[in-house]
Amino acid sequence: MTATFINGTKIADDVKREAAAEVEALKARGIHPGLAVILVGDDAASSAYVNMKAKTCEQLGIYSRKLTIPSSVTTDQLVSEVVKLNEDDAIDGILIQLPLPKHVNKHAVLESVDPAKDVDGFHSRNLGSLVLGHETLVACTPLGVMELLQRSQVKLEGANAVVLGRSDDVGKPQAILLMHANATVTICHSRTRNLAEVTRQADIVVAAIGKAAMVTHNFVKPGAVVVDVGTNKVSSKEQVQRLFGDDPARWKDFDKRGYIWVGDVDERSVREVASMITPVPGGVGPMTIATLMKNTVKAARMRRGI
Repeated sequence: MTATFINGTKIADDVKREAAAEVEALKARGIHPGLAVILVGDDAASSAYVNMKAKTCEQLGIYSRKLTIPSSVTTDQLVSEVVKLNEDDAIDGILIQLPLPKHVNKHAVLESVDPAKDVDGFHSRNLGSLVLGHETLVACTPLGVMELLQRSQVKLEGANAVVLGRSDDVGKPQAILLMHANATVTICHSRTRNLAEVTRQADIVVAAIGKAAMVTHNFVKPGAVVVDVGTNKVSSKEQVQRLFGDDPARWKDFDKRGYIWVGDVDERSVREVASMITPVPGGVGPMTIATLMKNTVKAARMRRGI
């Protein structure tokens, strides 16, 4: 068996087209959805990601605003900027680009975002609503994973699902979303005993543990669906060779950049046992931005009771 790739890029394009149509419908009613992104400092990767979000907003007709704030900012100063956006009616969604500088209290900043504008789904009120099954804004990456699974006709009801990782932004909300879809969910982490034995019982494995190529074929039962949330930078030629052999596409990327991005799943070995797998890149990544756009449109509707 060789697993089929789930094409996250194509599914993300479908989600963005649907969001663009909703934007046009809202504009016809005099509503122009708006997203504000706060970038603290000058980290190149974060800046590139923010620019990508702004470009996607432009493509979909969403108003976007980027606030670049010096890394010397204090927690109180950053909260003050968030409060201004909370009060700005032109802004429907607020996103704080992470990570923040270590001296900034991340929790205080995220909690200062108006829950109605919390398009990242990180506010405790939105997380609580998610647990209770209420309509709310949900973290973009796990929501994107659900879109991938549902649009790929993966049967969720009654399935055994294992989530590798218990982070607040991916692992925990992912498990709750799968549970709401009537899957039977197990959350695993670094302290889980006999980890591979546990994951081999799963029909669906979502890997979000932050360790390059940790999930090998020994973790996966034949025919399982594997979703790889990981993004790990690999800059060792030896590791690229071990993971991808002589794959020309991977070596082309490596020669161009001096590194490649790999997931938490050993793609080459897992493809031999899984039925479906998301690639890295081109799987979950595109969905995160697409669902951010979807959340921004949803926030614009919910704020106006539509």
